[in-house]
Amino acid sequence: MSEILDDMDSRPGSTTSLLRTIVGIYVRELGGWVSVADLLELMDALGVPDPRTRTAIVRVKKKGLLVPETRDRVAGYRLVDEAVPMLARGDRRVYYPRSMSADSAWCLVSFSIPEENRHLRHQLRRRLHWIGCGTVSPALWICPAYLLEEVEEILAELEVREHATVFVTERPRVAGPLAAAVAQWWDLDEIRGHHEQFLTEHGPDGARAMDAVISPLEAFSIYIRSIDTWRIVPYIDPGLPADLLPPDWPGDDSSALLHTLRARFSGLATDFVSQVTGTRIDNPGRDAIRPLSSM
Repeated sequence: MSEILDDMDSRPGSTTSLLRTIVGIYVRELGGWVSVADLLELMDALGVPDPRTRTAIVRVKKKGLLVPETRDRVAGYRLVDEAVPMLARGDRRVYYPRSMSADSAWCLVSFSIPEENRHLRHQLRRRLHWIGCGTVSPALWICPAYLLEEVEEILAELEVREHATVFVTERPRVAGPLAAAVAQWWDLDEIRGHHEQFLTEHGPDGARAMDAVISPLEAFSIYIRSIDTWRIVPYIDPGLPADLLPPDWPGDDSSALLHTLRARFSGLATDFVSQVTGTRIDNPGRDAIRPLSSM
């Protein structure tokens, strides 16, 4: 499972990242399998030539997300079984960004892993970072309590549960303002940068196309590229309480833009995928098109 998660390192907008975004959104809706020809055509709609797509397919396959499978003499790829629940959890993150309130519970993760297993220490820290945990100290991490289940899954998958203690607690007490401590525990500049990148890259495109008549292909391109940029954001941003963030924090604006783009373009984008694959599919995650709220 950790190998699949390593693809979070794919730079948004790269061929590998765009391919993974297409796979994550649509392949389950296609019965868990897609032909090579259809993948090439979908990537071509994003302006990616076949050779680059084929290279990206090899990379995604090496990560353990896809396995080759021929159906009715047609070459294609099937999602590995372990990827399906992981992608379902990803849907929850991507389409339903959560945020804490002032009285929300927190989660603390303390661990002491023997030196001979320091590679597991590195993996644990890396994966805690990728679900939005902050670093109080090298062996003490913090996050919203609603990430508790994901923390437990990571500890179990890495087989280090016996070396960790997990606490669910009220708001931490520190010497000085808690907002100052939060700014040390999380790299708020990095998180802000991802929000602002999403707003800068996709706000103007969305605004221009919002009232225009566009084709399913154009909607597909706008939608895939926007989700590809966004999908990193709700992993590194845990949804900290507003009173602990700078007053000009862009999180609400980027979440609102996600909702607007999804409501406008996801249906047409799905129509395009249906046309390419010859398979009528519903709009993936259609229940996600609803007003965003704190959870």
